[in-house]
Amino acid sequence: MENREERPAYEQVLTPPERGLLHIWQSAGPRQELSLGRVLLSRPVLQVTLGEHHGLLLTQGGQVYSFGELLWRDLSIPLSAPVLEESLLGKSVVRVAAGGFHCGALSEQGSVYMWGENTAGQCGLTEKGTVTNITVSEPCLVSVVDSEVVPPAGVRVTDLACGREHSLALSSQNELWAWGSGCQLGLVTNNFPVWRPQKVEHLAGRHVIQVACGAYHSLALVRSLLPQNNNTLRPPEKKERGPSPHSSVTERKESLTVDDAHYCPLGVELSEVLIGETTPRRRDPRRRLHPVGRSAGSSPGSGRGSCPYSGDGKSSTTPKLAELDGHADNLTQTDGRPVSHPLPCWGANKKSAFPDERELQNILQKLSGHSLETQPITGSGDTDSLSSHTSDDSCVSSTPSTDLLISRYKDESPIKSQTTNNSGVSGPYSSSPVCLDEVRLCLEAEKKGLQGQKSSSLTNIHQKGKTAGNRRCSLPGTPTHGSPRRRRPCRTQAAASEDVGDGLPSLETEVWSWGRGSEGQLGHGDQLARLQPLCIKSLTGEEVVKVAAGSHHSLAVSAQCRVYSWGSNMCGQLGHVNSPVTVPQQAKLSDGLRVWDVSAGQSHSLLLADGDCVQPILLYCGQHQESLSAQSEKSHQSQRSSQRSPSRAEIYSVRPTLLPLCMEMGYISSVSCGGQSCAVLADQNVMGFISAIHELASRERHFYCWLSNTRKLLLTPLRSREALCPTLGEPCTHLFFSLCESFVRLSILIGRHATSLSFFLHDVQGADVKSLPLLTHTDDFLDIYKEYCFALGNFHVMGGFQSLHKLSLEVLGSQQSLLAQLCVPDQSVSGDADLVSLLYWPLQHLRQYSRVLLKLGSCYDVLTEEYQSLNQGCSHYESLSLSLLKRKKEAETTFLFWKSHSGKNTEVLRLPHRRVVCESSNRSLTLQKAGRFSNHWFILFNDALVHTQNAIPSQNFFSTHHVYPLTCLWVKPVTEDTRGLYAIKITCPEESFTLVASTPQEKNKWLRSLNQAVDQVLGGGGQGSSPGVTAISRTATYTFTGEGSFKDAYYTGGWLAGRVHGRGTMKWPDGQTYSGNFKNGLEDGYGESVMPNKVLNKPDYYQGQWRDGKIHGFGKYKYASGEVYEGCFYEGQRQGYGMLSSGKQARTSSSVFIGQWVQDRKTGYGVHDDITRGEKYMGMWLDDQRNGQAVVVTQYGVYYEGTFKENKMIGSGLLVSDDDTAFHGEFADDWTVNGKGVLSLANGDCLEGLFSGEWSTGLKVVGTYTKPAADEPDNKERNSLFRLGQYLVPSAQRWRGVFTECWSRLGCTAAGRGERTTAWENIAVTITTAQRHSPNLSRSQSKALESLEFIPQQGEVVTTANFDNIRRYLIKACETPIHPLGWLVETLITVYRMTYVGVGSNRRLLRQAVQEVQAYLTHFFSLVRFLFPGLPDDGCIIPEPPASPSKSRHNSTTEGVVVVSCSSLLLPLLLPRLYPPLFTLYSLQEEQEEAQYWERIIRLNKQPDQSLLSFLGVQEKFWPVWMSILGEKKQIVSSSKDACFVSAVETLQQISTTFTPSDKLLVIQKTFEELTQEVKPMLDGNFLWCMDDLLPLFLYVVLRARIRNLGAEVSLIEDLMDTNVQHGEMGLMFTTLKACYIQIQHESTL
Repeated sequence: MENREERPAYEQVLTPPERGLLHIWQSAGPRQELSLGRVLLSRPVLQVTLGEHHGLLLTQGGQVYSFGELLWRDLSIPLSAPVLEESLLGKSVVRVAAGGFHCGALSEQGSVYMWGENTAGQCGLTEKGTVTNITVSEPCLVSVVDSEVVPPAGVRVTDLACGREHSLALSSQNELWAWGSGCQLGLVTNNFPVWRPQKVEHLAGRHVIQVACGAYHSLALVRSLLPQNNNTLRPPEKKERGPSPHSSVTERKESLTVDDAHYCPLGVELSEVLIGETTPRRRDPRRRLHPVGRSAGSSPGSGRGSCPYSGDGKSSTTPKLAELDGHADNLTQTDGRPVSHPLPCWGANKKSAFPDERELQNILQKLSGHSLETQPITGSGDTDSLSSHTSDDSCVSSTPSTDLLISRYKDESPIKSQTTNNSGVSGPYSSSPVCLDEVRLCLEAEKKGLQGQKSSSLTNIHQKGKTAGNRRCSLPGTPTHGSPRRRRPCRTQAAASEDVGDGLPSLETEVWSWGRGSEGQLGHGDQLARLQPLCIKSLTGEEVVKVAAGSHHSLAVSAQCRVYSWGSNMCGQLGHVNSPVTVPQQAKLSDGLRVWDVSAGQSHSLLLADGDCVQPILLYCGQHQESLSAQSEKSHQSQRSSQRSPSRAEIYSVRPTLLPLCMEMGYISSVSCGGQSCAVLADQNVMGFISAIHELASRERHFYCWLSNTRKLLLTPLRSREALCPTLGEPCTHLFFSLCESFVRLSILIGRHATSLSFFLHDVQGADVKSLPLLTHTDDFLDIYKEYCFALGNFHVMGGFQSLHKLSLEVLGSQQSLLAQLCVPDQSVSGDADLVSLLYWPLQHLRQYSRVLLKLGSCYDVLTEEYQSLNQGCSHYESLSLSLLKRKKEAETTFLFWKSHSGKNTEVLRLPHRRVVCESSNRSLTLQKAGRFSNHWFILFNDALVHTQNAIPSQNFFSTHHVYPLTCLWVKPVTEDTRGLYAIKITCPEESFTLVASTPQEKNKWLRSLNQAVDQVLGGGGQGSSPGVTAISRTATYTFTGEGSFKDAYYTGGWLAGRVHGRGTMKWPDGQTYSGNFKNGLEDGYGESVMPNKVLNKPDYYQGQWRDGKIHGFGKYKYASGEVYEGCFYEGQRQGYGMLSSGKQARTSSSVFIGQWVQDRKTGYGVHDDITRGEKYMGMWLDDQRNGQAVVVTQYGVYYEGTFKENKMIGSGLLVSDDDTAFHGEFADDWTVNGKGVLSLANGDCLEGLFSGEWSTGLKVVGTYTKPAADEPDNKERNSLFRLGQYLVPSAQRWRGVFTECWSRLGCTAAGRGERTTAWENIAVTITTAQRHSPNLSRSQSKALESLEFIPQQGEVVTTANFDNIRRYLIKACETPIHPLGWLVETLITVYRMTYVGVGSNRRLLRQAVQEVQAYLTHFFSLVRFLFPGLPDDGCIIPEPPASPSKSRHNSTTEGVVVVSCSSLLLPLLLPRLYPPLFTLYSLQEEQEEAQYWERIIRLNKQPDQSLLSFLGVQEKFWPVWMSILGEKKQIVSSSKDACFVSAVETLQQISTTFTPSDKLLVIQKTFEELTQEVKPMLDGNFLWCMDDLLPLFLYVVLRARIRNLGAEVSLIEDLMDTNVQHGEMGLMFTTLKACYIQIQHESTL
């Protein structure tokens, strides 16, 4: 082979690295003569992967090196000087993979690079072009694109594996992609090669963890879809028809039957595939892929035409073999040794190709029972020729046709041994190539035969002696490239380290396989090929964590360090001689060996295991060449054998053997196999770091194996025992089940942790020590260990181990030695204490964690983050270990206590979670003032103090006992006892008593024990001995038993010194509940209560304030009758302001009352809206009856004002109907007249006399009828009788209760009586409480509350700036209902709308409504002045500083001063929300005048502008000539309309959009300014308005503005405008507007 100069990896290595040391050796050399090839690079090696005759190295920094036979470059690179793949520099490679004759690399970004042989498309379609090359000499990018998404997106790859003619990639979405040729791709296609990566759809939707590639088969480790139940100890059920790897040898020899539903469809269309059989697409390159000294005839490609098949089972010869390989039938290698040839295939006939079939059977029987460690076999130098039963390699790799050529035997007797060991039998070999027509005929016949059989014909396939030599060819091994490897955070992690949701590897896995199965390497119990991935059911539930694939065999390692192997065993590579080899079988390992990494090569396997020491050891399975002396002794025997016999003998071991050279390598972290080579990566023990990591992982794996064995051998049989419940009793049975469940959770955690540590070791040099699961999952470890210790202690305390020991003797029976296997060295195997110590042993494992973490921490500087993290973790596990050991001691002490005080009385107190602390059976503690002959026994448990009376501890007898929970127990030493008693005072929720100790030492002992127990039960450390200082305030639950309001109530919440205090919930047995604040043992503060109503069978609901156990303050009460009251309470009764809504359930009519209450009755001013009758009463009440002055309006427009007595209209009153008919006189009942009176008709006629009768039905009159003359003056005396408002309640006295409640919220007893600081403190408390107890506040509400925390300076001299701050504060306060002022505004709006909305919308109520608003302002202003005493009185001025900004638009201003009034300050806060009902009343009042006004507006606006200006008398000098439309000037003509003074008209129209008089006056002012601006261009600059000129012009603006309800607007401004501006400029402008309105309404000329 031609060698070419390449740049070596290094020139000179001065100091070899301490990490990532690489060792490589040939696997087939003599045992004692193995020579290591140590590769020393300047950088640590992170990964090594081996192909047929080449290998790849990945070093730190992402550099990739190649060595071996690089035939795609015609190079042979020695191992000592690997060459750097320069084209991969800068690609950040994180993983490499070597196939049979091609290579792959994976970058950190998830990109795939392939190079090498590409005859089968295994390198894919590279980006350099669409032309498919036979070889790819340099790494080229292979695009993995998901075309199912729109638009197509690139796939990020995280793992890569390569076989002989195919490649697999695992994406970041845990999906599998494949390309190349053959059924091992798992793709639904028959067109090969597959040049572009395609998704393996059969695994879509599943979580693939790891992949591995054999020569022509594939393996995938997949997470189970349905997780196993972790809460059961029952092992996973094996399939009925599949032998378990753990079954006995006898069971394994039974025939294998597998459900046919597990299999995929067999075979593909072969017509297109087999046509390419004769094309030499991979012949020439493959011939270069073998080292010198081996002919092309033994190459993997030479067997393509050398597997004979015929339809009748006979061999057929053609001259094609010589044409392809240039050799005759008896081919020989260059060294003169004959080349082995494939054996003939056996068809459906029974004819044997061997001369003596009995001899074969005898040999098989001997091999099956062989007990030696090694067995001699014969074979060729190429051991791969012995590793295949079929001609897989003799056909196109994309066709599984030859796997279908399974012999169907008429003899159904099972052969109890596998035929793979039948290599010593000779037979007639044929070198003729395959005939395609015969193969096709054979396949058709085989398909017909398969169609006529049941599923058993596919599964009950037994190898007989005659199948030992058929389908044999030369096939070099292919390494496994799916080994899980943990990278640094910046690297791409291997697929096997994929974690579940909580960050630890999953143990609930399945193994799937597909491809060729001629050697049983698929593990499905047969030798059939699988075109699609198929789950190996026998490995489900075995917790497989890694898979590896050799040329024709497969390996799997479980979390329990077991190795399962299946497939070809010609060289002992499976590590056992069990049969059948078509299903996974457990490898035979010596006791104490725990395998945690595996790799498979051509005909050997390499296992990495834990031994007796911390340093890992290597185990080897496979062939060993004998020494030269042994070969010379057998040379004569070889000469006498047939020419078809191998030239030299080889040996192999039937179980894994130890390689002593591993101890010289250091701490091995991973193994790799390929071809006939082995490689390991090792690390030197730097500062003890590596040994500490390996020690941690080894101990964890050992611990998990112990847990699994304990679970399998002891707990599972005990739990499944039918006599468990009768033996233990129901309580202990539940505790045992709980113990088993916690044991399983602990076992699962340890198993996942051990697996994670194994992955951690694969890249220990690049991993971050802070990512150790012990540090990242500390809480999980602490919780599960605590849970397990708690469950174990509970079972121990209840005496469960005594009964469990007897049951274990029955379960184990004669297998008592099993218990001895589980015991640790310091345990014995006698007595029930063994089970106790056995199950307590896992707690000691915590010390190993702290010790190893401490050892790791010593490798770092104390200032580094690694040291801090390790030190913190060490302290966590050390403290947990001490705590759990303390709990163990407590459980043992408690068990002995109950054992020595057993009896019926004490059994009442015996609970699983209860632990004894101390007791006073020695009379060390007694009750103060106890009787002379009374006996008291105190027992302190970890949860309660028990006081027994008339007790005899020695006899375990007492008459009564009291249990005091420690959560509600307060302990205080009595220090001021002059009588010399050593006393301790105990305070409980319902009683208190004093204990007297016998000595000061006993007092201190009990005081310390009590305080520690209380502290511990409350969640503290239980270390302090202080007299309960830290436990005065606590949260606990308690059930009251004594008499009182809390009798039988269950309470959960806060406590203070033995009394209910703080937030809590009280529940009574009858359904009553209270949730809220408590103070000094009573409900106090805000709370919510549910009180059942037994009469109506519905509960009452209350939400609001409480005081001293009673409803007191503001709240909302929903009665069971349907009534709802929202208002003030006083000592459980409605008192003060409140609103009661009556539902139909309570009364015949629905009504709403809002007003004053006294002692649960309506007393004072109130408004009652009888919705059913359509009446609204506004007046005084007394004892729930209408009494005093009042106003009543009805839905028919009838208005009454007068006096009421005893709920009736009695006395003088005024009644006005909707048509203005009025009556003033005496009333005797509701709407009933009786006595003197005057009736005024709408036309002015009057009737005076005696009236009687009901108003609605008719009146009887005895009197005088008067019709006034036209010129008669008004009768002032008579008019005064019909004046509205005579019997009204003064507006200042109407809503006193509302303002009283606001004053009380500020902390004042009455209006203005209180401390200002107290008021502000109450405001601050209210806001803070709202923020704390209202988490659902919106963002705006939260900001408003935060802004209210800043209080303006109320003590300073009021300036313009201070006044603005006060005004802004008031605006925010009134917008926040939580603030007392905001609540006041909300309440005033409610009562106002309640009064004047609906039936209350009566125009005769306008004066009353206006006066009520003015009363609001007066009361409100007094509150504001109380909070801000610096404000002047109403109408006073505040001097404005010279530098002050412009005057506030809310204040009337004169030059240099600011006038402050209640209307200017507070009306903007109230009137916008009172505006709708108030303006409605104004509109009703001005309804007639509005009709006249609007009729003239419509008529006059029909005229053009110039005509209207002329009609109004506007001088022509004010007539506009031009108008602007969209920025263009246009001349105004005689027909123009709405073109003059447009801006002034639009400004005046805005008066309807404002609410307050001040805002409306500003609109009027701006209208005049706009009018002036439009007139100025036509006049001189010194022009001044006169009323003669202004009034006609402004009249035009008012007409064109077309303002509806202008009379209501004018009246509102006139009634509520600030008196300070009435005589100023704004007052004059308003007078002008009013004059225009009057003129439009009354001017006859208009």
